[in-house]
Amino acid sequence: MRIAAAQLIPYRLPLRHPWRSAHGVITHRCGWLVRLVSDEGLIGYGDCAPLPAAGTETPELAFEQLQVQLPSLLDNDPQGALSSLDESGFQAPAARCALEIALLDLLAQQTGLPLARRLNPNSALSVRANAMIGGLADDVGARVEAAQAAGFTVLKLKVGLAEPKIEVAQLRRLAGMLEAGVSLRLDANGAWTSAQALAFVEGLFDLPIESLEEPLAQPEIGQLQQLQALAAFPLALDESLARIDIDTLLRKMVVRRLVLKPMVLGGVRPAYALARRAALAGMECVATTAVDSAVGVLAAVHLAVALDNELAHGLATSSWLLSDVGSVPRLESGRMLLNAHMNGLGFHAKLE
Repeated sequence: MRIAAAQLIPYRLPLRHPWRSAHGVITHRCGWLVRLVSDEGLIGYGDCAPLPAAGTETPELAFEQLQVQLPSLLDNDPQGALSSLDESGFQAPAARCALEIALLDLLAQQTGLPLARRLNPNSALSVRANAMIGGLADDVGARVEAAQAAGFTVLKLKVGLAEPKIEVAQLRRLAGMLEAGVSLRLDANGAWTSAQALAFVEGLFDLPIESLEEPLAQPEIGQLQQLQALAAFPLALDESLARIDIDTLLRKMVVRRLVLKPMVLGGVRPAYALARRAALAGMECVATTAVDSAVGVLAAVHLAVALDNELAHGLATSSWLLSDVGSVPRLESGRMLLNAHMNGLGFHAKLE
């Protein structure tokens, strides 16, 4: 099999509501689909949606790198192109992710396998998902009730948008609405000083908190270790993985959880390799999107399936988009399900 055509397809997807975090507000997700066509008629897709606040390169750098890399794929076989990508030392993770996923999509389709089973042949084809609630705005109660009615048992909330003591009080009120077995996953996006994070964690001691992501503006190893020792729940690192030495992080087991975004880590294989190393170090991992297009969501779903754990993964983000480039797997009682007969990524474009 050879690559006969390579194309970049730009997109701009409006969000249903502004996405607010400690990094700011976004109202659209913009990027490019990589579309590769083989001489056998197979079509592979990848998603490049840079988000520097989440740890990727800038859109300008991503576009430049894709323009450089795409011509080199023509008349190459996908496996050879994948090997070349691995050997290139490519440093633009969102662009690399798009290229890797499109190549893996072709290879998995050729062998008749879901992409997840190229990573883990024994993985099941369904995975738990958390509900993405957003911030602690006035209508948060209605969003929590809707998520519980849909069968979600882990509800993710953005924090770090107000003073810690104010948000702790809001979370205490919200906890009274939760059904038995439902917990809160919190994401501060690096909002706090060490003292603020300490005060926040101390205020949560008796609440059903599933985990807390990115508590520190300056994620220093010693401070994270102290905070994790205090917290009764896992602390998790996400965007700061790009700034912390991974070997030290794993050797010292600084926190109990890593959050893996293919778009930030350069694809599903680097993310899966990091998950395997983390497991050996006694740490758990969840896969999430960065409110990506359907192609990016599918890539994260296949990674989550390959991880083969019963944690809730951050995959149910497509409802935040007013429009999308294609469809995502269906959600059923808080689980995301892949088709057992799926080949490759399983993406069907609305663009064609």
